[in-house]
Amino acid sequence: MDIRNDQLNNFLPDTAAFNQIIAGKPVSLYIIKNKKGMVAAVTNFGASLVSLFVTDIDGKPTDVVVGFDNVHELTSKNNAAYFGATVGRYANRIANAKFSIDGVEYKLAANNGANSLHGGLFGFHCAVWDAKQLMENAVEFNYTSEDGEEGFPGVLKVTVTYTITDEQEIKIDFEATTDRKTICNLTNHTYFNLNGVGSGSVTNHMLVIHADAFTPVDENLIPTGEFAKVESTPFDFRIAKSIGSAINDTHNIQIKRGGGYDHNFVLNKINENEMVKAAIVQGDKSGITMEVHSTEPGMQFYTANFEPEIKLKGLVSKGRAAFCLETQHFPDSPNQPDFPSALLEPEDVYKTTTVYKFGLKSIF
Repeated sequence: MDIRNDQLNNFLPDTAAFNQIIAGKPVSLYIIKNKKGMVAAVTNFGASLVSLFVTDIDGKPTDVVVGFDNVHELTSKNNAAYFGATVGRYANRIANAKFSIDGVEYKLAANNGANSLHGGLFGFHCAVWDAKQLMENAVEFNYTSEDGEEGFPGVLKVTVTYTITDEQEIKIDFEATTDRKTICNLTNHTYFNLNGVGSGSVTNHMLVIHADAFTPVDENLIPTGEFAKVESTPFDFRIAKSIGSAINDTHNIQIKRGGGYDHNFVLNKINENEMVKAAIVQGDKSGITMEVHSTEPGMQFYTANFEPEIKLKGLVSKGRAAFCLETQHFPDSPNQPDFPSALLEPEDVYKTTTVYKFGLKSIF
């Protein structure tokens, strides 16, 4: 069932709550939609996805994006969780906040114990991006990360484009170029609850992940460099099962270290840059399904294990009230020679695409 415009007017975030000048640049909210009434709200602060409305089994418009509905909260310490943001220059963790290129060591800002997480203290999630509304269904964000920002080498020019298609998809295209060798790993850090914001835990959502292996982590959530089979472990989502079916299995050292799921899955792929179906999730109350398709080699599955009770869009949410499926290169790839390389050279163009496709078809 399509969403009517008069229905959405009662649900969309208040654009005035995003009109602000930050670091001398204007922040705004942008609305994109398709012909069937699927609508998203995005902001150029952090190139962030704020809301995404799809219909549930009863035809009710449902916002499946958990986060804030005003720029004040996005810019506050409450957004240490990166709600909806584009994260970079390197998504996920880099061990000991350092890496080397051609024998030269680069020291990064440490913001996760001794490690660098999601680009450091001032990652892309904190930046005010330049914005351009391309069409009714698409918006483009641009940001230039200067040489040395957060310790990363090279001037990195980044473009992120959000597009809503008539196939009930939101497509996120990432593109970047550099003027010297650097590393680049971009992702979108949206928290989803397919039953809607404030509807409770996501542990009864059903999930499939098309991955035969994952990358185990040490006590600091840094990959050990191994590739572990998911078979006969809590990480086996190759056949649909609930997110919460083994989330409290403290006999499993990986679940114990993550406090639940906070792990990178090695997506089943034949060719390096092919678009594959990475996962599909279904809300247990709404019936809404979300397929994840990506050109990336990995995907971080995170179950909001460490998020405290917090008010999101006016509703109280507690831990595990959302999940993330962050398509990516593997964590700590610059320090792991057996992982896919995240090196970007001046003659190359970094290009990746991730698609979230919505529907109501059962995954059983």
